Amino acid sequence: MEISALQSAHHHALAAAGRFRLPLRSRVWRGQAGEFTGGGTGSSMDFQDHRSYSPGDDPRHINWQAFARTGSYTMKLFREEVRPVIDLILDVSESMFVDPIKANRTAELFYFIVATCQSSGASVALHAVRGDAWETLDPALIPSHQWLKKSRTLPAADPSKPPDLSRLPLRANAIRIFLSDLLFSADPQPILRHLGQRHGTVILFSPFLESEARPVWSGNYEFIDPEKNTRHPHRIEPSTLRRYHEAYDHHFALWKQAAVQSQTALARIPAEPDLITTLYQNALPVGALESL
Repeated sequence: MEISALQSAHHHALAAAGRFRLPLRSRVWRGQAGEFTGGGTGSSMDFQDHRSYSPGDDPRHINWQAFARTGSYTMKLFREEVRPVIDLILDVSESMFVDPIKANRTAELFYFIVATCQSSGASVALHAVRGDAWETLDPALIPSHQWLKKSRTLPAADPSKPPDLSRLPLRANAIRIFLSDLLFSADPQPILRHLGQRHGTVILFSPFLESEARPVWSGNYEFIDPEKNTRHPHRIEPSTLRRYHEAYDHHFALWKQAAVQSQTALARIPAEPDLITTLYQNALPVGALESL
């Protein structure tokens, strides 16, 4: 993608970030100081409980009303405020960028997720994966739009293999967002279990083209394997097209079933509509996003 196309995608993403955010309010967080409800005690105004006074405690948190009634010092405990922790994993397989429209939607989603993380004050880590290769991306690459060039040079030994997520430094109690078209052959359940480990919450954003979901091929075609950069001539008969549709539908039915079982929000995002419209229609109803 040219820089001008990335700049346009960034502009659309920022507009969408003014309408939606990640589902952070429903989580109980543990971590550094921030604006969201935490799981420990701290100095926010959200009262949590009492405990007995101990020498060295801050006298400002003594419950003087309780002392007047009982003659005993007790401390007011408050729920801490923390920063959400978000791990964003970007699948940079060739299939994500094989078509300009799909590449643009991938970039828009990436920029949008980063923008919503930043606006919420989240602690965000960015990872690119391709086959057995992975790399942590510097957030400084986002404003310069160099993140795509950097991530697309990942030297995968076999780029046709499913993304290997096992080596990623995923953080505990994080929201793990996997941005991938999911067009690889793998059982989704182990992948989702791995992403959900250590109290993780998983959200999937899966961009797709209508032409790959519901093609209308007929006759002779030369198909390109984008991962291996190989060409394969085929004649498409109605029975061949029907088998493709059945295999495609079965593939994503397995992902949907696994997502339901693991309480994962799976948002399949068509590439053709404008970003705000498609997020409203496809991400909001499944709980992958919240309205502002």
